[in-house]
Amino acid sequence: MRQILPVLAAIALTAGCNQQTAEAPNPVPLTAENVSYFCQMNVLEHGGPKAQIHLEGQPAPIFFAQVRDAVAYIKSPERYARILAIYVSDMGTADDWKNPGTDNWIASETAHFVVGARVAGGMGAPEVVPFANPEAAGAFSRRYGGEVLAMTEIPDDAVLGPVDPDMELEVPQ
Repeated sequence: MRQILPVLAAIALTAGCNQQTAEAPNPVPLTAENVSYFCQMNVLEHGGPKAQIHLEGQPAPIFFAQVRDAVAYIKSPERYARILAIYVSDMGTADDWKNPGTDNWIASETAHFVVGARVAGGMGAPEVVPFANPEAAGAFSRRYGGEVLAMTEIPDDAVLGPVDPDMELEVPQ
């Protein structure tokens, strides 16, 4: 038995070192069945950009009716599984704010986010607006305010802080 334990330990260690990291899953199109993770409301019934997060061990992504909510989830310590991929709506290719698209997803790490704009997301809170094209993000920022940031630069208070109910927000056209 004493000779078997070191061999089993070596096998286990080797297997752990040779594990391949799971490849990031592809984004999935939005459907009428998708509900927002926090509020459990139908995602397609709300305008503005959306997000989906793929979690380890979960067959389907979790969806968010606002990108702000997805970023809050990412920054939250209460996540229950490792994040494999995060996709957000490319608002540069959206039909309009009310119809942000069902399959125009971009990886969050390559997106350009307008943070601090005077625009309301799908749930009425100030939105973090993603674009694939930095020029489109800049044009949106010049029109609605805010600054263009990478996902890793979004400050906690932009998504975790309280929302002023008297703040005047626009719904972009």
